[in-house]
Amino acid sequence: MTAPEPIGYDELDDVVVSLRLSIPASELHGSLCGFLAASGRPGKRSVLNALHLEAGSDRVSERDQSLLDQLVSQSEQELGDPELGFEPLVPADDRPLPERADALVDWCRGFLGGFGLGGPDAHKRLSDEGKEILGDLGAIASSTLDFTNEDEDEDALIEVHEFVRMGAMLVFTECHIPNPSSSGTLH
Repeated sequence: MTAPEPIGYDELDDVVVSLRLSIPASELHGSLCGFLAASGRPGKRSVLNALHLEAGSDRVSERDQSLLDQLVSQSEQELGDPELGFEPLVPADDRPLPERADALVDWCRGFLGGFGLGGPDAHKRLSDEGKEILGDLGAIASSTLDFTNEDEDEDALIEVHEFVRMGAMLVFTECHIPNPSSSGTLH
């Protein structure tokens, strides 16, 4: 049996439109990633319930629910990927720069909200660097972007995207490292 094709931004955007969610696809993915990074688990709840989101449509189709369930699994695997294969779901590089930049801001906003839903002790497990990354993601999430030089702005977006990508993986990793003080070993 072959693994399903990874879910991309446009496919997730189609689900967001179908469900009439109040947030964009990038923010939904960021919320899920923040929730998972903080060791949140949907369990038997749907991912929408876990993230406190309500669909504007009457019901969630089997296809949409299946895609959301696959997104949970895909995101968790990618965040913990030792090959660093994680990517925030934002519009492709051929889309206009302002659209991609706004989506990255939305993704960061979602990550912080999802992280807050993931568990009350998640923040305590972070190193100073991990806490600083959350602060930096907050600064990005509250940014208003101006564009003046397309080449410079493109380069800056690439740098910010890479920081967000690596920062999300670091936060995920730190929250999933077993706490040495809970091992039962006395020193």
